[in-house]
Amino acid sequence: MARLGVWKWAGKRSRLLPAVLLLFAVSMDLATPRTVSAAALYAAAILAAAPLLSLRGTILTGVSAFLLDWAMFRNFGYRRSPVEFSELGMVATVTVIAAFLNRLLGHREMQLQSVRDIAAAAQRAVLPHPPERIGPLRFAAHYEAAQTDAQIGGDLYSVVDTPFGVRCVIGDVRGKGMEAVRAVAVCVGTFREAALQEPSLAGLVERMERAVALDARQAGSLFETEGFITGVFVEFPQRGNEFRLVNRGHPAPLLFLGDTVQYVEPGRPDLPLGLAALGAGPECVDTVTFPEGASLLLYTDGLTEARDETGTFYDPVGRFTGHRHPGPDALVDDLLADVHRHTGGRRTDDMALLAITRAPDDARPTSTR
Repeated sequence: MARLGVWKWAGKRSRLLPAVLLLFAVSMDLATPRTVSAAALYAAAILAAAPLLSLRGTILTGVSAFLLDWAMFRNFGYRRSPVEFSELGMVATVTVIAAFLNRLLGHREMQLQSVRDIAAAAQRAVLPHPPERIGPLRFAAHYEAAQTDAQIGGDLYSVVDTPFGVRCVIGDVRGKGMEAVRAVAVCVGTFREAALQEPSLAGLVERMERAVALDARQAGSLFETEGFITGVFVEFPQRGNEFRLVNRGHPAPLLFLGDTVQYVEPGRPDLPLGLAALGAGPECVDTVTFPEGASLLLYTDGLTEARDETGTFYDPVGRFTGHRHPGPDALVDDLLADVHRHTGGRRTDDMALLAITRAPDDARPTSTR
């Protein structure tokens, strides 16, 4: 954690590096005999400016290095000597090279920003942010990809308001890369369609199973034989203070009741989506009481498998028992802050969070959907 803080501190002040190098070069020239030259430091200052400063700043650094080096030659009494011409020519050449590198890096940064924008648009299309409220239910979601600067990975979530109630899913695709992203798109698209058509939660999950199995066969390669998706499917009926849940090999959700936290374990362990051929029997649908003020947290294993420097796994039940949260946004924010403190900011796996809170009567809007 301390090392990470040092690098953050240094990163915020990195633009000062060229000036610091120039200052150090002048100090070295003044403090050493005339036979010792700080030419390497002048060149280093110019090259450091290329990735850290603008084109104008890079050229200004080069001109400053040239003038300072020229002033040092005058200070030591050199007048039009071969050494002076050689060193000043080197500084001028490095300035031109640094300016070219600055423009090249700027062009690549524009390309990278374009890719990031496309990735962000893809994430919004595949994993749109859930509505803040549907009836008495309030929602908050967060997604973090394990790879720095990545916008989407192998985790998924979705919330759909249907004639049968509000239906939610959270899942984790086995594997990484584009195959996982494609599987996420297929899974989320199928869920949005099936949630509006299947009258029962068990029927919805069975339809998801068929879609995942078909996609795995069409994908071929490793995903055909070893690809699967763990997931939790939740249905909040239009009436009543309960929810129905189907868990297909996914980490058990967390139920927050007052200042207590507990896992919602499935009544019967089941296999992930795509592996139903290895099991038998109908879907196990559990019914859980969900009173006003309670919160349900759906998450992927990036949360519970987050480790600190000693390798200790993150324990949300132990760390959040005794704490209350006014709503899903506060719950997600507090959880993220606590996980980052536990891991020291390191990320080794994708992490998706979906929090649902049943608002009390005095917190509901006057008209609901």
